[in-house]
Amino acid sequence: MTSPSSGVSPRLTFDFYAWLALAAGVVVLDQISKAWILSVFQPGESLRVLPVFDLVLLFNPGASFSFLADAGGWQRWFFTVLALGVSVWLVALLRQHAGERLMPLALALILGGAIGNVIDRLRFGAVVDFLHFHWNEHYFPAFNVADSCISIGVVLMLGHELLGKRGPA
Repeated sequence: MTSPSSGVSPRLTFDFYAWLALAAGVVVLDQISKAWILSVFQPGESLRVLPVFDLVLLFNPGASFSFLADAGGWQRWFFTVLALGVSVWLVALLRQHAGERLMPLALALILGGAIGNVIDRLRFGAVVDFLHFHWNEHYFPAFNVADSCISIGVVLMLGHELLGKRGPA
């Protein structure tokens, strides 16, 4: 059933806003977790939680795996503008796929994670990272809730594309 004035299904509109709400929930969870770590730790401070996991407060001015972290400051604005542009594109894709399940879940997680990290870049000039896994002397780069949601979203999106059922062209 479509609305006569818009041609958009009321169900599609509801689903779209529900997925946006999920993205907003990711942003809130990400920012709450970062606010907590900022209130408890000083930069560089860490706490061993498990033999393979530490909580640590780090600021990453670069992108994933500290890519361009030492670039001199321009990367802050580059990654902010890039993430905002990608977020607009994700919202358009979310609207297009709102009636589905797996793809909009992936898009909402990526969108929420991207916005969570943009907030950090605007506030601190860097992304707050605090989850740090390691095995003996091998350390995985520290990350945060937003990064986790982006990664899960990408895996879900790839799964949708690789395993999803394709209809007629």
